[in-house]
Order: sequence, then structure tokens, then C-alpha cells
Amino acid sequence: MTLFWKSFLVICVLAAGSGVYWWKSQPATRTADAVPPGKAAKAEGKGAGRRGSGPVTVRTLSVTRQAMPVIIDAVGTVESEHSVAVRPQVSGVLQAVMFREGDRVKQGQVLFRIDARPMQAAVEQVRAALARDQAQLVQAKAQETRLRPLMEKDYITRQEYDVAATQAKSLEATADANRAALEQAQLQLAYAQISAPISGRTGSLSVRAGNLVTAGTGSAPLVVINSTQPILVSLSVPQRHLDDVRRHWNSPELKVEIAADRGGQAVAQGTLVFIDNTVNPTTGTIVLKARVKNEKEELWPGQFVSARIILRIEKDAVVLPEGAVQPGQDGPFVFVVKDGHAQTQNVQVDRQVGELVVISKGLIGSEEIIVDVPPTLTVGNPVTVRGPGKGGERKSGKSRESPATQTPGRESGKEAKS
Repeated sequence: MTLFWKSFLVICVLAAGSGVYWWKSQPATRTADAVPPGKAAKAEGKGAGRRGSGPVTVRTLSVTRQAMPVIIDAVGTVESEHSVAVRPQVSGVLQAVMFREGDRVKQGQVLFRIDARPMQAAVEQVRAALARDQAQLVQAKAQETRLRPLMEKDYITRQEYDVAATQAKSLEATADANRAALEQAQLQLAYAQISAPISGRTGSLSVRAGNLVTAGTGSAPLVVINSTQPILVSLSVPQRHLDDVRRHWNSPELKVEIAADRGGQAVAQGTLVFIDNTVNPTTGTIVLKARVKNEKEELWPGQFVSARIILRIEKDAVVLPEGAVQPGQDGPFVFVVKDGHAQTQNVQVDRQVGELVVISKGLIGSEEIIVDVPPTLTVGNPVTVRGPGKGGERKSGKSRESPATQTPGRESGKEAKS
């Protein structure tokens, strides 16, 4: 057999095998074509239902009503209510520092001692001059007393008597001047001992013992004392809240909670004591000040803090956990369980307090809301509700969990409306 016929035979065998393989792969198609169109459609729809409409296990809770605060969140700066820069009032060598940097001191406590010997010498000098003048004054008054009856009997002239009287009055004025000079010298001597003008916390020292200090406001302060109990917190609040703050100014519910940072726990509580008399036209904010007792010195002057102004308490607010509210094109919404299926309900969020949100519109307080929404959950899905606190499942119903049992935190996503 020639090479041509051998090649032709191999090609024919391969072609026959391919035809058989293709023919055997066609029965499923022929069977499907043999099924009437109506029955095929029903079969396809039933299969799709089994694939996409299975129940989804969810966790739910019933909407509750509870008391929630109406708040304004702001950033504040801690300020000392009273700050004093201690400077010497007399010049001299600083002999001793009677405290340590950062100590808390009381009003009247001795802080510094300046070499008082020059002031003491000045006091003694003026005291001696005063004693001299007083002795001369006694003599002059005695002379006036002796000359008066002589003048009345014309034994001496009127002029002689007037000279003696004038001398007595002059010495009396000189004694008064020296008495005032003595008081001034004693005051300068007292300035050699510097006491705390207020109670508060001391800062860093600018000089040490042995240095020469100079009186006057142009010199650097020896130390700065800031009062910290109580302390002020300055708050910048948007001007749109001014009417709300003024409306609730005298309310006993109005208070301010202070936290070290946003979202942290409140470390102090105070009361509003000041509203600035003008709005900053550049920033559109107004300055408020709150006074805090700060008994444990949780707050420090110059510190930035997060503040929450509580205007009032809303007694019957509809609340939900933050995770139950979903964003949507038409606004926020929640999944509600109705007749064992998931449905959506648009809501309006009024404010957020910690992990809870206050709903102003869309819910009446008796709905069963899906929390921890699964990513596969869609409208109309049948749902199986997982029992609270247990791993089992139950039919759709009300959960025992309630946002009323949760404690509001410090974090806030939206500002309050009063």
C-alpha cells in the first residue's frame, strides 16, 4: 500500500471518531427540545427559586423608646480661671526658693526670700529719723505752751510766739513724713518675702537661688501660678446653636460633659457660665465657657478637650443601634421583618449618641428591626431569626435585646437638634 493510501485511511478513522463523539453529546439537547415549552419554563422557574430564595438567618430587636439627651458636640480649650505671673517688687539677691516646680501652693504661702539686709537697714534709718523728729516736736510744743501766756500778758511780742508755734507745726509735719517713710521702708522689707497671691499650680522657675532679681514689669516672672480648681473650658460652637443654648440657659438639665478626646469617657462635668457678646464673623462660631470643679485635676490649662453640651433630655426617643441603619440612595433605611420576610423602611436620623441613633421619622416604636444585616440580604428574602444570646434559631418574632440596655458612649456622628 502506498503512502498516500495509508495517510488517507488515518484521516478517515479520525473523522469517524469525531462524528461519533459529537453525536453522543447531543441527547440532553434533544431531550430538552422534546419537552414542551410550558413545562420547560415551569421547571426552570422552580430551580431558580431553590437557588435564590432560601431563608437568611438574622438577628433582630424590637424598636424601643427611652430617654436620650439632646446634645451639641464641640471642641474646647482648657483655661485657667485665674493666672498670676509672680515678679519681685524689690531688687536684690534671691536667697531661697521655698517650693518645688509644679507644686500646688496655697494663697499666702511663702515662695521666695530675697536678701532683706538693705531693706532692714533702710527701716532702721527711717525709724531713727522719726524718733529724732518726735523728740524735737515734743520740745517745740512745750516751748509753744510756755510762750502762750506770756504773749497774752504782752510780756513777749506776737511775732515771737508765732515763730515758736510755726516751729512746732513744722516738726509735726516732718514727723508725719518720716512716719510714712517708715511704713514705706517696712513695706519694702515685706516685699523681700514673696508669697503666693492665689492658690494654684506652679509652673517652671525662671531663676534659682543666688541670682540677682530686679523689680519691675519688664523683667521675666519668677514663676507663673495657674488656678486649676475650678477651671474653665472655652468652647467654640456654631452660631446656629446659639438660640438653643440661650433658650435652655436657666434649665437645670443644661450641663457640659468633658472628655480628654473625642469618643472617650467623660472625665469631668461642668456648667455654662459665659456666652460671648459677639459671633466671630470669620468662623461663624460663638465662644461659650464652662466652669468645671476639677477636684482631681483631670483637666490641665492649655489642653484640647472634647465637650458635649447637654441641652435637655428627650423622654420618649425612638432609638436603634448604629449598625441597624443602612445608607441608601433615598436616604437611610432599616430592614424590618414582616410576615417572616425582610422589608425596607426609610427613616430619618435625628442624632447619634455613642452607638445609638435617635430616629425622628419612619418608626413608631413597635417594629422588629434586623441588626447586623448580612450582605446577601435583599428585599423579600424569607428570614430565620436567631434567638438572642443563644446559637439556635427561631421563627420571626421579637428579640429581647433593646438599645435601652446599652450605655451611650462619647462618640457622636451627627450634631443634635433640639
